[in-house]
Amino acid sequence: MSTPLRRPWLAAASAIVVAAAGVTVTAVTSAQAAAGCQVTYSVSSQWPGGFGANVSITNLGSPITSWQLSWSFGAGQTIQQLWNGSYTQSGGNVTVTNASYNGSLATGGNTSFGFNGAWNGSNPNPTAFTLNGTLCTGVLSSGTPTPTPTATASASASPSMSASASPSASSTGSPPPPSLPCDIYAAGGTPCIAAHSTTRALYASYNGPLYQIQRASDHSYLNIGLVSAGGVVNAGPQSTFCSGTSCTITKLYDQSPQHNDLPISSGGFWHGPGPNGSDIGANAMALPINVGGHSAYGVKVTPGVGYRVDNAKAAPTGAQPEGIYMVTSSNNVNQYCCFDYGSAENDHSDDGNATMNAIYWGTACWFGGCVGSGPWVGADLENGMFFSTQGSQKNPNYQGVHFPFVSAWEKNNGTSNFTLKYGNAQSGGLTTPFSGPLPNGYSPMKVQSSLELGTGGDNSVSDYGEFFEGAITAGYPSDATENAIQTSIVSAAYQ
Repeated sequence: MSTPLRRPWLAAASAIVVAAAGVTVTAVTSAQAAAGCQVTYSVSSQWPGGFGANVSITNLGSPITSWQLSWSFGAGQTIQQLWNGSYTQSGGNVTVTNASYNGSLATGGNTSFGFNGAWNGSNPNPTAFTLNGTLCTGVLSSGTPTPTPTATASASASPSMSASASPSASSTGSPPPPSLPCDIYAAGGTPCIAAHSTTRALYASYNGPLYQIQRASDHSYLNIGLVSAGGVVNAGPQSTFCSGTSCTITKLYDQSPQHNDLPISSGGFWHGPGPNGSDIGANAMALPINVGGHSAYGVKVTPGVGYRVDNAKAAPTGAQPEGIYMVTSSNNVNQYCCFDYGSAENDHSDDGNATMNAIYWGTACWFGGCVGSGPWVGADLENGMFFSTQGSQKNPNYQGVHFPFVSAWEKNNGTSNFTLKYGNAQSGGLTTPFSGPLPNGYSPMKVQSSLELGTGGDNSVSDYGEFFEGAITAGYPSDATENAIQTSIVSAAYQ
């Protein structure tokens, strides 16, 4: 199936601090905007038909416990996805409401949110904002001026990197820095379009199921959730449910707003061992671990195990930038194709070079000439697991990664760069064994919107692997964002 090509993220950015005539506010309550506010609106990246923006709010009046920010788009722009809040839009009129963790703003406190939007023809900045009904002028209603931060345009000098922004910090009233992976990605301007885990929440506000299991004795199902919102898995019910019988993981739930859940794959060009050539689910009890002092289970992939969702919502396609990470292990690998996590073909077949973009993890040396015995983090871009532009892994300092828990990373800007990283998921930072041009014949990318775990793009099912958590982003994450997520992974305390 062919996919329309998209241009890479362009290095186009602008910023504006909005100011207007002063207004007087009366009868202020704790949940209302007081006598002053300031908004900074910045376009962090822009490409044909789409853009990313970050918005910062500063409360200049009395403390508030919740907020709504409103504005009007003047050229028909629409919000497609928003993080650190929720939104409604009617025509050009937009209202953004705080999330559960960033509603309180002390005097002088600030917060921020970001979004991806669509535009056609032109993309002018909004010219006026109201916070809980108060026009944000950057001054108090009494006329007392408040220092106005200088707004700076941010631009990407290289198409391999998209601009990123972090929430503004304040000595009072600001929420703590985001500490879970998809909150960190969102703060960096590259939101998750999929977030899968059997071990913990990947958003601080998430309190839904992580995965679904089915037992063999009566074919009934059970959803496995969390101890608390933003916490670790509550695996106790699984042990009880599966006692005396076997259980299969039948679905990994997507924690992102896109709801790109991963059910067992229907199979593909290479048939799985299930009914009508479908794949099978992993043994739910086969990979017991400990995370944050709590019992948990991972996904143990053996030949025939695979999960997949086609036409995933908001997934990067064509040459749109994409970032991926997963937590896996060196304990269960092989040299066969392909233990992957990422984007692949919607028809579950080999549609040619550059039609998929996924992390590969294992010991396959597809192009020969590798150094060491692996396992290595690679990029499965279809028709090859690439460890470099030339394919082979020839870095003498990268002969294999041997940790019980490994963080594996891949990002691809769609036209000129892909980058591989790895880390010890129990301690330390990240190592970058390769960052460079896409292989010959792979630019621009032609990625399709199927998301997969455990197989190759054409459903090659001969691999081994372990999966504990992972996410896929829209946009090319910054190194700072990935470093912060590595810190989050280490803090999860995998054992």
